[in-house]
Order: sequence, then C-alpha cells, then structure tokens
Amino acid sequence: MRFCRSTAMLAAFAALLPIHAATAKVHTVVLGAVRRVPFVAADVSSEAKEDEAGTLRIRPLVVDGKTREWLTGDTHDITERSFVARRVLHINDALPGEKSGRWVWQPGSWILVDRVSGRVTALHLPDFDASISDVVWYRDYAAYCGIHTTAKASGLSAEVWQIGAHKAALSRVIAPWPQTERVRPVCLPSVWQREPMRVTVKPNGSDPVVYSVVGTSTQLVEDGEGGDDDN
Repeated sequence: MRFCRSTAMLAAFAALLPIHAATAKVHTVVLGAVRRVPFVAADVSSEAKEDEAGTLRIRPLVVDGKTREWLTGDTHDITERSFVARRVLHINDALPGEKSGRWVWQPGSWILVDRVSGRVTALHLPDFDASISDVVWYRDYAAYCGIHTTAKASGLSAEVWQIGAHKAALSRVIAPWPQTERVRPVCLPSVWQREPMRVTVKPNGSDPVVYSVVGTSTQLVEDGEGGDDDN
C-alpha cells in the first residue's frame, strides 16, 4: 500500500511539470517599419527654423504586439539578447494660451531592451544632453560629449559610461560651455580602439583627446520576466 501511494504521488507531480512549463510566457520584441517625420532641433532659433527644418527617421519598438516606444537611429547589440536604442519623443510644443496642440518629434534618451524578457529599461547617462550628445557604443560602454555642471567644475565634458558597472569610466571637462558661437555638431563622433581599450573625443574645432578606459567586463543581469524600469 505504501508503494502504491508513493507511485501515485510521483505520477501526480510528474503530470504537473509540463503544465508549469507551458505557462512560461514567451515575449516578442520587434522593430517596426521606418517612417519619416518633420524635425527641427530644439535649440534652433525661431528665425532659423524654416532654413534648418528637416526630417527624422523613426520606427516603433513593439513588445508583445503593443508599441512601447518610438526609436530613432541605429540600435547596438550589447549581448545576443540585449540591445540599446535611442528614444524619440512626441512633445507638445504649444505655448500657454494656444488652444490647439503643436506636436513635434525630438530625440530623447537611451533605453536597454531585453529580447527574452521583454523588459525595457531607461538608461540615465551622466551629463547626457539630448541636443548635443552623440553616443557611440562599444560593448556596454557609451562614449559621448556631455554638459557637466557642478560647483567645482562646469563645461563641455568627455563621458564614458558603462551599463554593467552603473558608473562612469571617464568624466572630464574638456572645453568651456556655453559656446561663444553656435557650432554644430558640438563634438565629432567618438572613436573606439579595442586593445588597449581607448576612446578618442574631439570637440568640433579643437584637437582630439585620447583616453585610456579601464573598466570591468560586461556585467549585465539578464534574467527575470518582462517589465519596465523607467525610474
């Protein structure tokens, strides 16, 4: 009788395993088709807007059949399951007192997307400024020019930030800010070197500066179910 009861309990437990496995949620992450929208840089004066108006290429990030974000520019694979992309925001530019909305598209911050869990995580890059920061990725490192403002030092800064370490590998003021004359782009795209790991930062109109980057290997946590971390 004891043998029969044990056998029955094992059979019941085994029968539950396929049911539990079947309940694991499968997430789908898809990048939609590209379309063009009108775009004017946020720091362009109203007198120059017509001359500097252009278009912005955007596409939706679709998670489990729903549009989660609008993206612009190229994505960058960090690992086989994680990639980074830049948000683009649809902002109401209407002034107080204007009755109808005036909607404009503006490039925003960066996000980390997990293809397996469907998780979308906001990346808070130090001293990142959406109007001037042109981020160049290598592994999970982001290199860009930012605007550093503290009591001790302020100005245009060279920034290298690592996702896995959650900290800056480099942050150094390299030029005054604001500029006496408007120059765009403020910095040329950073250039990476693999071994030894170095990055070259070049403010527009100034000499390039080369920095050695000493950090750790990728330390991304890639597990868990889908969700958001936009805080």
